[in-house]
Amino acid sequence: MANKSIKKDQVKNLLDKLAQSNQLIAPIQSEGITLFKPVKSGEGVVLDYQNALVPPKDFFFPQSEKMFTYDISDPSWAITPVEGVPNRVLFGARPCDVKSILLLDKVFDAEFRDDYYLDKRNKTTIVALSCNDARHTCFCSAFGVSPGEAEGADILLTDLGDRYLAEVLTEKGEALVSSCANLFTDDDGKGPAAKEKAIAPAKDKQLQISLEGVKEKLDNMFDHPIWDTESLRCIGCGTCTFFCPTCHCFDIVDFNNQSSVGYRYRCADSCQFANFTRAAGGHQPRPSKKERTRQRFMHKLRYFVDRYGDFGCVGCGRCLEKCPVNLDIAQIINKVKEVD
Repeated sequence: MANKSIKKDQVKNLLDKLAQSNQLIAPIQSEGITLFKPVKSGEGVVLDYQNALVPPKDFFFPQSEKMFTYDISDPSWAITPVEGVPNRVLFGARPCDVKSILLLDKVFDAEFRDDYYLDKRNKTTIVALSCNDARHTCFCSAFGVSPGEAEGADILLTDLGDRYLAEVLTEKGEALVSSCANLFTDDDGKGPAAKEKAIAPAKDKQLQISLEGVKEKLDNMFDHPIWDTESLRCIGCGTCTFFCPTCHCFDIVDFNNQSSVGYRYRCADSCQFANFTRAAGGHQPRPSKKERTRQRFMHKLRYFVDRYGDFGCVGCGRCLEKCPVNLDIAQIINKVKEVD
Protein backbone atom coordinates (compact mmCIF):
# COMPACT_ATOMS: atom_id res chain seq x y z
CA MET A 1 0.00 0.00 0.00
CA ALA A 2 1.38 3.39 -0.99
CA ASN A 3 2.66 5.73 1.69
CA LYS A 4 0.76 8.94 2.25
CA SER A 5 1.54 12.26 3.88
CA ILE A 6 -0.56 14.65 5.92
CA LYS A 7 0.39 18.19 6.91
CA LYS A 8 0.28 18.94 10.60
CA ASP A 9 -2.23 21.73 10.15
CA GLN A 10 -4.62 19.16 8.66
CA VAL A 11 -4.50 16.70 11.56
CA LYS A 12 -7.21 18.49 13.55
CA ASN A 13 -9.46 18.39 10.46
CA LEU A 14 -8.73 14.66 10.18
CA LEU A 15 -9.66 14.07 13.81
CA ASP A 16 -12.81 16.17 13.48
CA LYS A 17 -13.92 14.11 10.49
CA LEU A 18 -13.14 10.78 12.14
CA ALA A 19 -15.14 11.80 15.21
CA GLN A 20 -18.24 12.39 13.07
CA SER A 21 -18.64 8.72 12.17
CA ASN A 22 -16.64 6.90 14.88
CA GLN A 23 -15.98 6.96 18.56
CA LEU A 24 -12.61 8.71 18.57
CA ILE A 25 -10.12 7.77 21.30
CA ALA A 26 -7.04 9.96 21.48
CA PRO A 27 -4.42 11.27 23.94
CA ILE A 28 -5.26 14.42 25.85
CA GLN A 29 -3.60 16.22 28.73
CA SER A 30 -5.40 16.67 32.02
CA GLU A 31 -3.62 18.33 34.94
CA GLY A 32 -0.29 17.64 33.27
CA ILE A 33 -1.03 13.94 32.72
CA THR A 34 -1.45 12.39 29.28
CA LEU A 35 -4.34 9.95 29.05
CA PHE A 36 -6.34 8.29 26.29
CA LYS A 37 -9.94 9.47 26.36
CA PRO A 38 -12.97 9.47 24.03
CA VAL A 39 -13.11 12.88 22.36
CA LYS A 40 -15.70 14.63 20.21
CA SER A 41 -13.21 16.45 18.00
CA GLY A 42 -9.52 17.12 17.48
CA GLU A 43 -9.61 20.00 19.95
CA GLY A 44 -7.23 19.32 22.83
CA VAL A 45 -5.65 16.19 21.32
CA VAL A 46 -1.89 16.06 21.96
CA LEU A 47 0.50 14.10 19.78
CA ASP A 48 3.81 15.49 21.06
CA TYR A 49 3.86 13.22 24.09
CA GLN A 50 6.25 10.39 24.98
CA ASN A 51 3.76 7.91 26.42
CA ALA A 52 0.44 7.99 28.20
CA LEU A 53 0.27 7.43 31.97
CA VAL A 54 -1.83 4.31 31.45
CA PRO A 55 -2.01 2.25 28.24
CA PRO A 56 -5.04 2.30 25.93
CA LYS A 57 -5.66 -1.33 26.95
CA ASP A 58 -8.71 -0.12 28.88
CA PHE A 59 -10.60 0.38 25.61
CA PHE A 60 -10.25 -3.32 24.80
CA PHE A 61 -10.11 -4.82 28.28
CA PRO A 62 -11.75 -2.32 30.67
CA GLN A 63 -10.92 -2.27 34.37
CA SER A 64 -14.61 -2.89 35.00
CA GLU A 65 -17.05 -4.24 32.44
CA LYS A 66 -20.70 -5.25 32.66
CA MET A 67 -21.21 -8.59 30.91
CA PHE A 68 -25.01 -9.07 31.02
CA THR A 69 -28.08 -8.39 33.13
CA TYR A 70 -30.51 -11.02 34.39
CA ASP A 71 -33.95 -11.35 35.96
CA ILE A 72 -34.48 -14.46 38.08
CA SER A 73 -38.18 -13.66 38.57
CA ASP A 74 -38.67 -14.50 34.90
CA PRO A 75 -39.41 -18.24 34.51
CA SER A 76 -36.82 -18.43 31.75
CA TRP A 77 -34.23 -16.53 33.83
CA ALA A 78 -33.99 -13.94 31.07
CA ILE A 79 -30.45 -12.81 30.32
CA THR A 80 -29.93 -9.56 28.40
CA PRO A 81 -26.55 -9.13 26.72
CA VAL A 82 -24.81 -5.78 27.00
CA GLU A 83 -24.77 -3.74 23.81
CA GLY A 84 -21.42 -3.73 21.99
CA VAL A 85 -19.28 -0.71 21.23
CA PRO A 86 -19.66 1.47 18.10
CA ASN A 87 -17.01 1.64 15.39
CA ARG A 88 -13.98 3.33 16.90
CA VAL A 89 -10.63 4.87 15.99
CA LEU A 90 -7.77 4.66 18.47
CA PHE A 91 -5.49 7.51 17.43
CA GLY A 92 -1.91 8.12 18.50
CA ALA A 93 -1.01 4.84 20.23
CA ARG A 94 2.72 4.23 20.60
CA PRO A 95 4.34 1.08 19.10
CA CYS A 96 4.82 -0.59 22.50
CA ASP A 97 1.12 -0.24 23.28
CA VAL A 98 0.15 -1.55 19.86
CA LYS A 99 2.37 -4.60 20.46
CA SER A 100 0.64 -5.12 23.80
CA ILE A 101 -2.69 -5.40 21.99
CA LEU A 102 -1.22 -8.15 19.80
CA LEU A 103 -0.20 -9.98 22.97
CA LEU A 104 -3.73 -9.61 24.36
CA ASP A 105 -4.99 -11.08 21.08
CA LYS A 106 -3.02 -14.23 21.88
CA VAL A 107 -4.93 -14.54 25.16
CA PHE A 108 -8.46 -13.48 24.18
CA ASP A 109 -8.56 -14.76 20.59
CA ALA A 110 -7.19 -18.24 21.15
CA GLU A 111 -8.65 -21.59 22.19
CA PHE A 112 -11.29 -19.78 24.25
CA ARG A 113 -12.51 -16.71 22.37
CA ASP A 114 -13.56 -13.74 24.46
CA ASP A 115 -16.46 -12.04 22.67
CA TYR A 116 -16.34 -8.96 24.89
CA TYR A 117 -12.74 -8.27 23.93
CA LEU A 118 -13.16 -9.24 20.28
CA ASP A 119 -16.15 -6.97 19.77
CA LYS A 120 -14.02 -4.00 20.78
CA ARG A 121 -10.96 -5.21 18.88
CA ASN A 122 -12.77 -5.84 15.61
CA LYS A 123 -14.57 -2.50 15.68
CA THR A 124 -11.42 -0.46 16.31
CA THR A 125 -9.11 1.03 13.71
CA ILE A 126 -5.69 1.75 15.21
CA VAL A 127 -3.67 4.76 14.05
CA ALA A 128 -0.27 4.38 15.70
CA LEU A 129 2.35 7.07 16.23
CA SER A 130 6.10 6.43 15.93
CA CYS A 131 8.39 7.61 18.72
CA ASN A 132 10.77 10.49 18.00
CA ASP A 133 12.15 10.36 21.53
CA ALA A 134 12.29 7.93 24.46
CA ARG A 135 11.80 8.18 28.18
CA HIS A 136 14.63 7.12 30.48
CA THR A 137 12.56 4.02 31.34
CA CYS A 138 11.90 2.82 27.77
CA PHE A 139 13.35 -0.50 26.60
CA CYS A 140 10.93 -1.76 23.95
CA SER A 141 13.73 -2.82 21.59
CA ALA A 142 14.65 -5.60 24.03
CA PHE A 143 11.31 -7.22 23.15
CA GLY A 144 11.60 -6.73 19.40
CA VAL A 145 9.55 -3.54 19.29
CA SER A 146 10.86 -0.69 17.15
CA PRO A 147 9.99 2.99 17.76
CA GLY A 148 9.24 3.21 14.04
CA GLU A 149 7.22 0.05 13.48
CA ALA A 150 3.77 -0.95 14.69
CA GLU A 151 2.65 -4.41 13.68
CA GLY A 152 -1.01 -4.65 14.60
CA ALA A 153 -1.77 -1.04 13.70
CA ASP A 154 -3.76 -0.07 10.62
CA ILE A 155 -1.87 3.18 9.97
CA LEU A 156 1.48 4.33 11.33
CA LEU A 157 2.17 8.06 11.53
CA THR A 158 5.69 9.45 11.93
CA ASP A 159 6.36 13.07 12.83
CA LEU A 160 8.62 14.57 10.15
CA GLY A 161 8.50 18.16 11.36
CA ASP A 162 5.92 19.94 9.22
CA ARG A 163 4.02 16.80 8.28
CA TYR A 164 3.38 13.17 9.21
CA LEU A 165 4.38 10.25 7.06
CA ALA A 166 1.35 7.96 6.96
CA GLU A 167 2.14 4.31 6.28
CA VAL A 168 -1.05 2.46 5.40
CA LEU A 169 -0.67 -1.07 6.75
CA THR A 170 -4.07 -2.78 6.42
CA GLU A 171 -7.37 -2.63 4.58
CA LYS A 172 -8.87 -0.88 7.60
CA GLY A 173 -6.20 1.77 7.29
CA GLU A 174 -6.80 2.10 3.58
CA ALA A 175 -10.52 2.61 4.20
CA LEU A 176 -9.78 5.34 6.76
CA VAL A 177 -7.46 7.18 4.37
CA SER A 178 -9.97 6.84 1.53
CA SER A 179 -12.71 8.34 3.70
CA CYS A 180 -10.53 11.41 4.30
CA ALA A 181 -8.71 11.42 0.95
CA ASN A 182 -8.75 15.20 0.59
CA LEU A 183 -6.54 15.55 3.70
CA PHE A 184 -3.78 13.22 2.52
CA THR A 185 -1.28 13.49 -0.31
CA ASP A 186 1.00 10.89 -1.84
CA ASP A 187 4.40 10.71 -0.17
CA ASP A 188 7.18 12.28 -2.22
CA GLY A 189 9.38 9.21 -1.76
CA LYS A 190 11.61 10.87 0.81
CA GLY A 191 9.42 9.86 3.73
CA PRO A 192 11.08 6.54 4.69
CA ALA A 193 14.57 8.08 4.86
CA ALA A 194 13.27 11.06 6.84
CA LYS A 195 11.49 8.65 9.16
CA GLU A 196 14.68 6.77 10.02
CA LYS A 197 16.35 10.04 10.95
CA ALA A 198 13.33 11.15 13.00
CA ILE A 199 13.14 8.00 15.13
CA ALA A 200 16.90 7.64 15.69
CA PRO A 201 16.85 9.45 19.09
CA ALA A 202 14.19 7.04 20.36
CA LYS A 203 16.40 4.10 19.46
CA ASP A 204 19.56 5.62 20.94
CA LYS A 205 18.09 6.73 24.30
CA GLN A 206 16.55 3.40 25.29
CA LEU A 207 17.80 1.28 28.15
CA GLN A 208 20.08 -1.36 26.69
CA ILE A 209 18.72 -4.66 28.00
CA SER A 210 19.34 -8.09 26.50
CA LEU A 211 16.99 -11.05 26.93
CA GLU A 212 19.53 -13.55 25.67
CA GLY A 213 19.36 -16.70 27.81
CA VAL A 214 16.81 -15.28 30.29
CA LYS A 215 13.99 -17.68 29.41
CA GLU A 216 16.34 -20.67 29.52
CA LYS A 217 17.66 -19.68 32.95
CA LEU A 218 14.16 -19.17 34.35
CA ASP A 219 13.25 -22.69 33.25
CA ASN A 220 15.40 -23.87 36.17
CA MET A 221 14.86 -21.08 38.71
CA PHE A 222 11.47 -21.89 40.23
CA ASP A 223 13.04 -22.60 43.63
CA HIS A 224 15.90 -20.13 43.36
CA PRO A 225 16.54 -17.90 46.42
CA ILE A 226 16.30 -14.80 44.22
CA TRP A 227 12.52 -14.83 44.81
CA ASP A 228 12.97 -14.73 48.60
CA THR A 229 15.30 -11.75 48.27
CA GLU A 230 13.43 -9.72 45.66
CA SER A 231 10.00 -10.22 47.25
CA LEU A 232 11.11 -8.51 50.48
CA ARG A 233 10.62 -5.12 48.84
CA CYS A 234 7.17 -5.81 47.40
CA ILE A 235 4.26 -4.21 49.26
CA GLY A 236 1.57 -6.01 47.25
CA CYS A 237 -0.03 -2.81 45.97
CA GLY A 238 -0.65 -4.12 42.42
CA THR A 239 0.58 -0.88 40.82
CA CYS A 240 2.76 -2.84 38.39
CA THR A 241 -0.17 -4.85 37.09
CA PHE A 242 -2.67 -2.01 36.75
CA PHE A 243 -0.24 0.15 34.77
CA CYS A 244 0.91 -2.79 32.65
CA PRO A 245 -0.41 -2.90 29.05
CA THR A 246 -0.32 -6.72 28.90
CA CYS A 247 -1.65 -7.85 32.30
CA HIS A 248 -5.08 -9.39 31.82
CA CYS A 249 -6.18 -11.07 35.06
CA PHE A 250 -9.79 -10.47 36.09
CA ASP A 251 -12.45 -11.50 38.57
CA ILE A 252 -16.16 -12.10 37.85
CA VAL A 253 -18.86 -10.91 40.24
CA ASP A 254 -22.65 -11.03 40.31
CA PHE A 255 -24.49 -8.03 41.77
CA ASN A 256 -28.21 -7.87 42.44
CA ASN A 257 -28.73 -5.56 45.44
CA GLN A 258 -31.00 -8.19 47.07
CA SER A 259 -33.51 -8.09 44.21
CA SER A 260 -34.43 -10.42 41.37
CA VAL A 261 -32.77 -8.18 38.80
CA GLY A 262 -29.01 -8.01 38.69
CA TYR A 263 -25.98 -8.06 36.48
CA ARG A 264 -22.70 -9.83 36.10
CA TYR A 265 -19.51 -7.86 35.64
CA ARG A 266 -15.82 -8.54 35.45
CA CYS A 267 -13.12 -6.35 36.88
CA ALA A 268 -9.35 -6.26 36.59
CA ASP A 269 -7.53 -8.22 39.27
CA SER A 270 -3.88 -8.73 40.15
CA CYS A 271 -1.72 -11.76 40.80
CA GLN A 272 0.04 -9.60 43.40
CA PHE A 273 -2.99 -9.58 45.70
CA ALA A 274 -3.10 -12.06 48.57
CA ASN A 275 -6.62 -13.30 47.77
CA PHE A 276 -6.11 -13.70 44.03
CA THR A 277 -5.53 -17.46 44.15
CA ARG A 278 -7.37 -18.27 47.38
CA ALA A 279 -9.65 -21.26 46.78
CA ALA A 280 -13.20 -21.68 48.11
CA GLY A 281 -12.02 -24.03 50.84
CA GLY A 282 -9.41 -21.55 52.03
CA HIS A 283 -6.37 -23.16 50.41
CA GLN A 284 -3.83 -20.59 49.23
CA PRO A 285 -1.30 -21.92 46.68
CA ARG A 286 0.61 -18.61 46.74
CA PRO A 287 0.60 -17.84 50.46
CA SER A 288 3.38 -15.25 50.60
CA LYS A 289 4.90 -12.40 48.64
CA LYS A 290 7.62 -14.76 47.46
CA GLU A 291 5.22 -16.89 45.40
CA ARG A 292 3.35 -13.86 44.07
CA THR A 293 6.50 -11.99 43.05
CA ARG A 294 7.81 -15.11 41.36
CA GLN A 295 4.55 -15.55 39.49
CA ARG A 296 4.64 -12.06 38.02
CA PHE A 297 8.09 -12.31 36.53
CA MET A 298 7.88 -15.99 35.61
CA HIS A 299 4.64 -15.26 33.75
CA LYS A 300 6.11 -12.38 31.75
CA LEU A 301 9.44 -14.00 30.93
CA ARG A 302 8.78 -17.75 30.92
CA TYR A 303 5.18 -18.98 31.07
CA PHE A 304 3.88 -16.58 28.39
CA VAL A 305 6.71 -17.67 26.12
CA ASP A 306 5.90 -21.35 26.71
CA ARG A 307 2.25 -20.84 25.90
CA TYR A 308 2.21 -18.15 23.20
CA GLY A 309 5.75 -18.02 21.83
CA ASP A 310 6.40 -14.42 22.89
CA PHE A 311 7.40 -12.53 26.01
CA GLY A 312 4.56 -11.00 27.99
CA CYS A 313 6.22 -7.59 28.20
CA VAL A 314 6.70 -4.78 25.65
CA GLY A 315 9.29 -2.64 27.46
CA CYS A 316 7.02 0.38 27.90
CA GLY A 317 8.75 1.17 31.21
CA ARG A 318 5.61 2.00 33.18
CA CYS A 319 6.43 -0.45 35.98
CA LEU A 320 9.95 0.96 36.20
CA GLU A 321 8.53 4.41 36.70
CA LYS A 322 5.54 3.67 38.92
CA CYS A 323 6.60 0.87 41.29
CA PRO A 324 6.93 2.59 44.70
CA VAL A 325 9.75 0.24 45.78
CA ASN A 326 11.62 0.00 42.47
CA LEU A 327 10.91 -3.69 41.95
CA ASP A 328 10.79 -3.72 38.17
CA ILE A 329 11.18 -6.20 35.36
CA ALA A 330 14.34 -4.61 33.94
CA GLN A 331 16.16 -5.20 37.24
CA ILE A 332 14.91 -8.77 37.40
CA ILE A 333 16.11 -9.48 33.85
CA ASN A 334 19.59 -8.23 34.69
CA LYS A 335 19.71 -10.14 37.97
CA VAL A 336 18.55 -13.37 36.35
CA LYS A 337 21.33 -13.01 33.78
CA GLU A 338 23.87 -12.71 36.61
CA VAL A 339 22.78 -16.00 38.20
CA ASP A 340 25.42 -18.72 37.70
